[in-house]
Amino acid sequence: MSEQRAGRARTSRSAHSSAGKKPLRGAEEAAERACRSLGKLIRHRPEGVSAVSRNEDGWHVDVDVLELPRIPDTTSLLATYEVDIDEDGSLLQYRRVRRYRRGQADT
Repeated sequence: MSEQRAGRARTSRSAHSSAGKKPLRGAEEAAERACRSLGKLIRHRPEGVSAVSRNEDGWHVDVDVLELPRIPDTTSLLATYEVDIDEDGSLLQYRRVRRYRRGQADT
């Protein structure tokens, strides 16, 4: 009898945890979710996305963030963060990989 209850509890918990979480529909939605999650964590405004790719665990997104606004705007400091999110859009990990001035060209 207790085995049946435990089995039912496990089934309802797993059904409940996956209910309400829908897999992301594509690269655009993955990019939006990565920007939103990163912005909440680091408290800096995402400026844009420079790369999105699908991987075995979900999505990898490179997000460009305004870290230090300056006047003139061409001297503002930006950074690129690598963000990994799972199939449902939950943040797995992030890290800053580059910091640069807005007016600086890649070499």
